[in-house]
Amino acid sequence: MASHKLGRVTEDILRELTAIFRELKDPRVQGLISIVRVDVTNDLSYCTVYISAMEGMDRAREAVKGLKSASGFIRHELGSRLSLRKVPELSFRATDSIEYGAHISHILDHLKEDAHEEP
Repeated sequence: MASHKLGRVTEDILRELTAIFRELKDPRVQGLISIVRVDVTNDLSYCTVYISAMEGMDRAREAVKGLKSASGFIRHELGSRLSLRKVPELSFRATDSIEYGAHISHILDHLKEDAHEEP
């Protein structure tokens, strides 16, 4: 499979998963949950979705539990929205990249404040 097609399918999966997540009623999944990255195997058999939460790693792990319990519904919805021969098996992983990014931003803000205070 050409890499540009795999990239296009990955983007389509990311877009549709974002829309599906908004429709889920599970309270573990609602809130500031973000899809950080989607990795799809070359044969479209498996898809790993990396989830992050603004509230931290514990909240992301809780969201992953909710997503795992709804994975059948999510996969069915993905199959109905995308014209794929085979809908990939979904696995969800928690990551703390949003929290890490916020921490880096906070450090940079402090450095700016220190630079403005010194003559």
